[in-house]
Amino acid sequence: MTFQEEWDKNAMPHPTQMSAGDTGLLVIDVQEKLMTRIPGAEALIRNIAFLIDGARLLQMPVQATEQYPKGLGVTVPELAKRLPDRPDKLDFSCCAVPAVVEGFHRAARPKVVLAGIETHVCVQKTALDLLSLGFRVYLPIDAVASRFAVDREVALRRLEHAGAILTTTETAVFEWVGGAAHPQFKEVSRLVQERMKAIQNQPN
Repeated sequence: MTFQEEWDKNAMPHPTQMSAGDTGLLVIDVQEKLMTRIPGAEALIRNIAFLIDGARLLQMPVQATEQYPKGLGVTVPELAKRLPDRPDKLDFSCCAVPAVVEGFHRAARPKVVLAGIETHVCVQKTALDLLSLGFRVYLPIDAVASRFAVDREVALRRLEHAGAILTTTETAVFEWVGGAAHPQFKEVSRLVQERMKAIQNQPN
């Protein structure tokens, strides 16, 4: 037996390692009136769109919510066109929407990546509730934001201490793919290249 065959047979992924087969994506409250107050909104939207596109390409479940859209507006168009129906909520936690937790349970997704706003309010409350329900929670730090940096940074520190796993958008998508042998690797690479070009072409 070759080393590669032995590796394929016996390699055990780390418990925190994601794959396209065990992970879902939840996009939280990326709404028009909120986004006008978020620093780096354009980059945030681009990163969340990248996560959505990667998840869709890999046939992963994607869910999204809106916080009191009557007052805060609907999801920004760039993301809305990529997302399924977005139930509205008044509770800060997305877990208050039964379909969210039920959807990930039905799809057998014990790991959930969270993206959206605000880090210290709806993202934090959702993450803590998911952790208490036994999910592993992942936070791409370049796909969550708050109006003020201090709120975001303290929320990330608290959530990491509570058991959430910090990552980045590109790390997450490559982790979902797992390797160049994946049948969708070339398409994922195309998404990566498109995102890199958008970053390089943005104004300084």
